[in-house]
Amino acid sequence: MRVSIDKNSGYCFGVEFAIKMAEDEMEASDKLYCLGDIVHNDMEVKRLADKGLVIIDREQLQELSDCKVLIRAHGEPPETYKMAIENNIELIDASCPVVLKLQHRVKTAFDKMEKEQGQIVIYGKKGHAEVIGLTGQTLEKAIVVMEDKDLDKIDYAKPVTLFSQTTKSTKGFYELKEKIEERIKSVKGEFTELDFNANDSICRQVSNREPQLSKFAADNDVIVFVSGKKSSNGKALYQVCKSVNPKSYFVENENEIDPSWFDHQDTVGICGATSTPMWLMEQVKAHIEKLEHDFAI
Repeated sequence: MRVSIDKNSGYCFGVEFAIKMAEDEMEASDKLYCLGDIVHNDMEVKRLADKGLVIIDREQLQELSDCKVLIRAHGEPPETYKMAIENNIELIDASCPVVLKLQHRVKTAFDKMEKEQGQIVIYGKKGHAEVIGLTGQTLEKAIVVMEDKDLDKIDYAKPVTLFSQTTKSTKGFYELKEKIEERIKSVKGEFTELDFNANDSICRQVSNREPQLSKFAADNDVIVFVSGKKSSNGKALYQVCKSVNPKSYFVENENEIDPSWFDHQDTVGICGATSTPMWLMEQVKAHIEKLEHDFAI
């Protein structure tokens, strides 16, 4: 049995940058607060907690003062920065540059839509940390859509500007774009960019993984996809694997692996989400190799 790790899997730049900032900061201090899970992977969160990273929510942030708080890669809405100033909190800002650029684009488009009585629509998961940061640029007026039923929230007689959460599926974005176009046509007939402006704001470091992962899944007999269950990106990329290779299995760690998944002659591919640490994929690889040695699978 041959076991390999997908070289394109693991942390994206934004997550890697945030974790490095946290580790550097904790070298000089035994405690650092982080607003929300630094990454959607419980094992990595625990590893960093053991080093002194304390996860807090927005309610707890309101009670803090005179301390340091890390802003994770997902970014934050303007009110978080305002609260930090009021409470004398030093923010260690690890917001992903791609997310920060998108926040600026959303704010600029929102100001324009306000003058034109239009709407900002964001393709993303309501309540997701990045989406909270994006809707915060619009005074919470942005319409968040992910499923067909959410499309009913949009007024198709008014101008629409569409953006996407950076980690969403490219295929899903363009399918949503077509559905919005169809609804605008049914109301207005022909339309121009003044009526509908769609912005593909998906991070290419993330979206490029889909074709790469499809090839990796096809090249192996069995796929073990390693990701935290909270990760939206993990769920989406796992479905890419599953659609290509039915023998794809989703695990959080090596303890969830079933030896019956494998045959002695199999090639086994290990891959993961943008929030999956390489050390965890290597741990899963070592476990599978030990299974073959111990049980001659």
